[in-house]
Amino acid sequence: MLLIYQYKFKHSNQQLEKLSGWLDMLWATYNWCLRERIESGYQEFIRVDYCDLNTLVGITRLTGSLVRGAQLDNPCKTGEGQVKKAREKEKSPKRSASLIQEANLINSKASRPWYRNIDAAVLQSIPARVNESFNKFFNAGFPKFKGRHDLKSFSYQPGHVKIKGSKIYLRKIGWMPFYNSRSIPDGFDIRTVTVKQKAEGWYVSVRIENKTVPDFSIIPDSEIKTITGCDMGLTKLVYLSYGSALDRPGFATNKKTKDLMPVRQQRVRRQQKESKNRSKAQLKVTALHNKIKQKREAYQWWVANKLIKKYDPVAAEELPIENMMKRCQPIKSNTRRCLPNNQSAKRGLNRSLSDAGWYCLTKKLEYLAAKSGKRLDKVNLQYTSQTCSKCSHVDRDSRNGEKFICTNCGHIDEGNLQAARNVKTKAIEAYGLTIVNKIRAKMVRVDCSKPVQLNLFEIELCEGLPDNTLPQKGDYGVWAGTQMAFNCLSGMLRK
Repeated sequence: MLLIYQYKFKHSNQQLEKLSGWLDMLWATYNWCLRERIESGYQEFIRVDYCDLNTLVGITRLTGSLVRGAQLDNPCKTGEGQVKKAREKEKSPKRSASLIQEANLINSKASRPWYRNIDAAVLQSIPARVNESFNKFFNAGFPKFKGRHDLKSFSYQPGHVKIKGSKIYLRKIGWMPFYNSRSIPDGFDIRTVTVKQKAEGWYVSVRIENKTVPDFSIIPDSEIKTITGCDMGLTKLVYLSYGSALDRPGFATNKKTKDLMPVRQQRVRRQQKESKNRSKAQLKVTALHNKIKQKREAYQWWVANKLIKKYDPVAAEELPIENMMKRCQPIKSNTRRCLPNNQSAKRGLNRSLSDAGWYCLTKKLEYLAAKSGKRLDKVNLQYTSQTCSKCSHVDRDSRNGEKFICTNCGHIDEGNLQAARNVKTKAIEAYGLTIVNKIRAKMVRVDCSKPVQLNLFEIELCEGLPDNTLPQKGDYGVWAGTQMAFNCLSGMLRK
């Protein structure tokens, strides 16, 4: 089993100063490694792919230096001690650019003595991060240089961290107390430890693992009794297939936040750049963003817990949120000018989508479902809002804004609730679930054998019991009569 626990530090001013200094040096090291990789590629004039004759591997300029005289030093190992037999050729495998840069970091401490205060493993993790950004070149684009506020974390390797009670030992920093909100279970080994700076303080994420403990078991399909379909919305956060909906508070789009945020951002722009007053004003903007984020996450955890506890599987749509928030395509005219494309309206829609946080809510549902032994079933969103749940007729004209009026059978319903029911139906068909719909027995009024005639002048109106009798003290109902009227009526009934 693999778990991740997060704690908040109780750091001192001296430790805070050291942590901030580490981030500055790691940020400079990241940009230096990236610049070295780029310049070494241009110095070798490697413009196209070619094959290395020794290793028969395709080489590009993204892999760094290849010859001895490059900026990245010798890419070949010395080969000392590798020749075991006589007349055997020495094998010197090529080293990657990240390994070369890790080896050069040790020599860089001689010219930069202040780098000796950083743990060697933490410093050597920076070239690996640069190499990872190059590996994501074709998906995320060419690596960019980071600003001062873009690098906010660093990691320790396994075995370099100790935890004892509510204190953690970090190499080259010392023992640091933290808020021990939940203790680490016995038998779990500490793997990776990440120290991260946030708006409200410094946090540590501890990754623990115990291979002997099995993962959470999932409920088999035969034991599934309840399922609900969820449709994400903007008027309401989640629409459920049973007819209910959960509100979307709009933490970033409410009137108070929309009025306060521009004022604080304007105060930042009015201050002189790189001044202390500008930094103080920026901290207030950051604190407001952090407050909005915490409120949104707390509400999403509440929604996710409510759905997972009540239903066995939860069905949701696979939403392409990244594509939904793209800019509108420009409309060009014959005069080579762009016509209006409603981008201003799309901008407000993107703000609402960001404030709703559908992606984060889906991830929380997946986490809690796996932890509870349940699951989150995702279905294709195609035609979920255009299909009638009564006759299964698909028509685009059936959806009219927030209303759904079927053009085939005339079924009228709210559009988002209709989509939630279709999501539930798709999940049952796609995963082969057998859900039995429970029909609740209706309460039928049982007439009493002897009807009671009430006189409005003697007794006031009251709410009767299901058996058509008057309520007694302690029974449910609203007794509005007086004790005298009750005694008179009892006497009449006895006669």
